[in-house]
Amino acid sequence: MKKTYIVMLVLLVALPLLAQGGAATPAAAPAAPAASDASPSGFRADFLKEWNALEKKFVGLAEAIPQEKYTWRPTPETRSVSETLLHVAGGNYFYLDGMGVPPPAGMDRKSYDKSTTDRAEIVERLKQSFGLVRETVLKTSDADLAKPAKLYGQPSTVREVLFTLVTHTPEHLGQMIVYARECGVVPPWTAARQARQKQQEQQAPKKSEP
Repeated sequence: MKKTYIVMLVLLVALPLLAQGGAATPAAAPAAPAASDASPSGFRADFLKEWNALEKKFVGLAEAIPQEKYTWRPTPETRSVSETLLHVAGGNYFYLDGMGVPPPAGMDRKSYDKSTTDRAEIVERLKQSFGLVRETVLKTSDADLAKPAKLYGQPSTVREVLFTLVTHTPEHLGQMIVYARECGVVPPWTAARQARQKQQEQQAPKKSEP
């Protein structure tokens, strides 16, 4: 009877301690979330940084050039303002097509450059094409960059296609800057910088004459 009493006493003391010890055990920490495609690194991050800057400048120029100048061209055999901007938008789709991303339904690449001269429509097409490239890159993993693709009809990789796209597009940006200047338009980013400089000069304290 005495032994039974002692065993029961030990259990009464030990059970709360065991329960307390179990409760004190921390739960396993949740696994760290996988890196999001919305926050790419390496080549993709570098690409998107440059790509976003290019889009901002192209759209800015397209919006700054007056509608009546959209048919202007420096010589009869060269592209007009509207044709050059549409060539850029169409080129974005062309490079994506080599990566297996289809262009918009009904798009005719041969006639796309001449499909419209409406400024609002062209600005929207630029935004859509640049946006699709950005969306595609965000969905592309680092491993996907080595996957096979087509570049100008020749075997290539996704990385090479994207690299060619982001290095070729600035050529047309330079062209559009010249076009804008010839049309009497100062590139928006230059105009903004000049305005800031002028404001700073006006706010600077004037030197008193000796």
